[in-house]
Amino acid sequence: MSGLMLNLVYEPSSGGKSDKSRGNAKHERFLGRRHYLEHKGLLKEKQNQKRNKKNKQKNKKKLLNTQHNGGDQSKPSAIFPKFTSYLPNKTSEPSSSAQTFSRKSTFSFPSTASTSQRHPTDQAAPRTLGPLKYVAMDCEMVGTGPKGCRNELARCSIVSYEGDVIYDKYIKPIYPVTDFRTRWSGIRRQDLLHAIPFDQAQKEIVKIITGKVVVGHAINNDFKALKYFHPACQTRDTARIPLLNQKAGLPENEMVSLKRLTKAIFKKDIQTGKGGHSSVEDAKATMELYKVVESMWEQKLSAFS
Repeated sequence: MSGLMLNLVYEPSSGGKSDKSRGNAKHERFLGRRHYLEHKGLLKEKQNQKRNKKNKQKNKKKLLNTQHNGGDQSKPSAIFPKFTSYLPNKTSEPSSSAQTFSRKSTFSFPSTASTSQRHPTDQAAPRTLGPLKYVAMDCEMVGTGPKGCRNELARCSIVSYEGDVIYDKYIKPIYPVTDFRTRWSGIRRQDLLHAIPFDQAQKEIVKIITGKVVVGHAINNDFKALKYFHPACQTRDTARIPLLNQKAGLPENEMVSLKRLTKAIFKKDIQTGKGGHSSVEDAKATMELYKVVESMWEQKLSAFS
């Protein structure tokens, strides 16, 4: 009886080979095939194909994530200008940038993108600047990306202190427009058919406003769309002037719209109709609001500095 049991336990499988033997044979076949491929030079080629395929899939996934998040390595980078000031001359302000100055000094100021808790408009321009030029700027944006979630510059208007139009151009966004926001922006598809590229517009606008005090309403949104950081000491945001709110009879800490402020102070309606906003009209209204409190505001800023 015990002999029969031993036969049952130690009897080899029907194939004549144990599982270990079959495993060794399979491994030997694998090694033999690998040596063959190495000898023919096919193994390295096969590995390169597999590596290239994996890299393509990785790059494709990265590209999809970049497009979804609105990032682009090729898009224009933000501009951080160096602020150059000149000591005032007794003569009138030069009209050409080619004119030379006797003394020059370069300063670095915090931009409007600073994370400091102090608001940009709480800083006055350095007294060494001499006579300053004031301009008002307003931009209109359209939506790009999924459901128009990304703001992009489509029009920019700049007016002088007297309200004369210095610059007013339509600008072609970097990405395809998915929402023209015509009700608010006033931008239509045909307006952008012959618009100038963003790169060109950015250079033209920055050239105009560099070294000047820029007045605007919620101006940081315009600078962001322009991908530009203006010196804080040369920025005047009419959306954040308590003096204006006082004049309008509104709470000082409330951020009031340009339309509402203009109506309250000048009894004038802007941004009316279904055609959307006009950046020229908004820029002019912003400059007029600034003039109402200019003297008091600049004195206050000088006290801060």
